[in-house]
Amino acid sequence: MSSAAANRERLAIEMRVTARHLFEHALGESSIDRAFERHICCERGVLRVCEDLYDFHSYSRVFVVSIGKAAHTMVNALEIQAGEKFEGIVASSVRPNSQARGFRYFHGGHPTPNEESIRAAEAILKSLSAQNASSLVIFMLSGGGSSIAEKPIDDEISLDDLTATYRVLVHSGAPIAEINTIRKHLSAIKGGRLAQAALPAQQVSILVSDVPDNTPDALASGPTMPDSTSVEDCYASAAKHRLLEQFPTSTRELFQRHALEETPKSDDPAFHRSRWWTVLSNSTLLEACKKEAERHGFTVEVDNGCDDWDYARAADYLLERLRQLRNKSERACLISGGEVTVKVTNGGVGGRNQQFALACAQKIAGENVTVLSAGTDGIDGNSPAAGALVDGTTVDRAKSRGLEPAARLRSFNSYPFFDALGDTIMTGPTGNNLRDLRILLAY
Repeated sequence: MSSAAANRERLAIEMRVTARHLFEHALGESSIDRAFERHICCERGVLRVCEDLYDFHSYSRVFVVSIGKAAHTMVNALEIQAGEKFEGIVASSVRPNSQARGFRYFHGGHPTPNEESIRAAEAILKSLSAQNASSLVIFMLSGGGSSIAEKPIDDEISLDDLTATYRVLVHSGAPIAEINTIRKHLSAIKGGRLAQAALPAQQVSILVSDVPDNTPDALASGPTMPDSTSVEDCYASAAKHRLLEQFPTSTRELFQRHALEETPKSDDPAFHRSRWWTVLSNSTLLEACKKEAERHGFTVEVDNGCDDWDYARAADYLLERLRQLRNKSERACLISGGEVTVKVTNGGVGGRNQQFALACAQKIAGENVTVLSAGTDGIDGNSPAAGALVDGTTVDRAKSRGLEPAARLRSFNSYPFFDALGDTIMTGPTGNNLRDLRILLAY
């Protein structure tokens, strides 16, 4: 190997290490424990949630409902800040290391509901119906909640039909906002319906958000917030993405009969005593990553312009933005948050982050560019990885092992490709969920 080639390989290894460090650092700085330390405390029986104060002495009962991938972490963080004085329900797709006293636990499904998802929703609705005007209900919501706790709005929709409907939505390639719009209107608990169930109790929602900052009601399909979407939006999305012919009969008939019921809006009485606070979001993650990249001497820009784009289009866009930034600096870092979409047409093992990374690998072959894409929940699609890492050497290294990148991309089978190269990002379930992080380095 020539000295130039050896130097290039050394630099590529160094940048892969740097990209992994930036991701891990941002994840650590955006932990739920740190967010609760900043925004929640309890002194002399008075709970502070951001700018609100709740005097426990003025309530006959305090009930907690925690739903999502971060449900366990949020309950633990609440008890660290406010003590072990709560009772409630926890529904998560992640199994807890331990259980808090006074809570009932449900192991819901993700990305499709399971029987525990239905049981969790029914238990939550029953408990909320027992609250009154002197009750305080603390909702804690995080990503993944749409499937983790669920009950169909129509009893004709069986669990099998509900699961099939979710599978169609997840694989449709539709933006997550449109998917959640349909989920809300098919659900007995989403789109503000949990808030209706808790009426007339005082309510506060603590949000760890995996949705765009300007659409908080999309988080977990907005069970406690006024819904900004309508039934007409559902019908339009179903037509746009040709969903009706894919839906099971029970779901399809609701759409064909235009029988979906409207969700509660901002003037609904359920929201007169409700408050919502986002304590952690994707922007927290991006800011932590940006500061650390700058500390490492990179010229940094943040670009979320490709949120909800198709993965291939997003790859072209971000790589072009990186090359423009590279013209201004010898060490350039482009950071992008949010999610890309993948319309799956056959079933390999992988996820949107690995699909995005594999698309980038072919476009940067031979260049001094490194790309990392990973999910903050630690789970990418149906794989055990959070995401993957590629650089200018990926294609050559793959072909030397008999791996064909283009074929793996077409078959949506990216995880075995990256696993063979040792370029997966493995964190395990993080107990957090702040959408995805893409880090692109040029040097």
